[in-house]
Amino acid sequence: MGVDPTIPVTQPPVRPPAPRPAARRFVGPLVLAGAAALKWGKAALLLAPKAKVLTTSATMLVSVAAYALIWGWRFAVGFVALLFVHEMGHVIQLRREGVQASAPMFVPFLGAFISARSLGDDALAEARVGLAGPVLGSLAAAALVPVGLATGEDFWLALAFTGFLLNLFNLLPVLPLDGGRAMAAMAPWMWFAGFAGLIALTVAFPNPILVLVLVLGGLETWRRWQRRRRGGEETAAYYRVAPRHRAMVAGVYLALVAGLAVGMHATFVERTIS
Repeated sequence: MGVDPTIPVTQPPVRPPAPRPAARRFVGPLVLAGAAALKWGKAALLLAPKAKVLTTSATMLVSVAAYALIWGWRFAVGFVALLFVHEMGHVIQLRREGVQASAPMFVPFLGAFISARSLGDDALAEARVGLAGPVLGSLAAAALVPVGLATGEDFWLALAFTGFLLNLFNLLPVLPLDGGRAMAAMAPWMWFAGFAGLIALTVAFPNPILVLVLVLGGLETWRRWQRRRRGGEETAAYYRVAPRHRAMVAGVYLALVAGLAVGMHATFVERTIS
């Protein structure tokens, strides 16, 4: 029954409630918090994988939007898709090595990356992980060639050329690029040869991305070299690779470099200025 606000009501004096023991005062909030945790905690666990997918999707969309400002949305979508396939090569191989890896994350104008607690148990596993990205990425770029030939559109050949170039650049034998990962199974002096080549490339074609790779490569190469100099059985075991496995890594690496160079030559499209 409601109360008419126009009629004054005389209230009896109210005694303040006796203070409850401290333990009881927290029982109610704790029960509510527990109920909320049971209700929403399960939902949060179920949504966690979806959150990762959403994060990947969001960074992909941001990258597409950024690249579209330069190349248009169609080429931007294709380029980001090629990046995604390349990174998924690393993810698949890491999982084959028994290492959990994150979904690819994209940074506009810097490419994409994944995170993992390690790159495998030894240098050979690291080389396999490093080469898996260019292998899958090269196959994706090569798949665009017959599409371009069938449709007669230079767009597909230009996109394939960009994919070949992307994977060839990643095969530079300097850390932290994929070629540097492959060189973990080879002689360490190749890191310095690759680093010297990257310096020459940066001087010849100044570019902020090359400068960034140069800085990161210098720091990572120095860290690896110091680690090898300090030695220790664990470090020696990590870099111990059988000669036949070294030969296999070298064969895959050289085949990729040669194939990508041929692919770039075959898909080069001369730009015309109207």
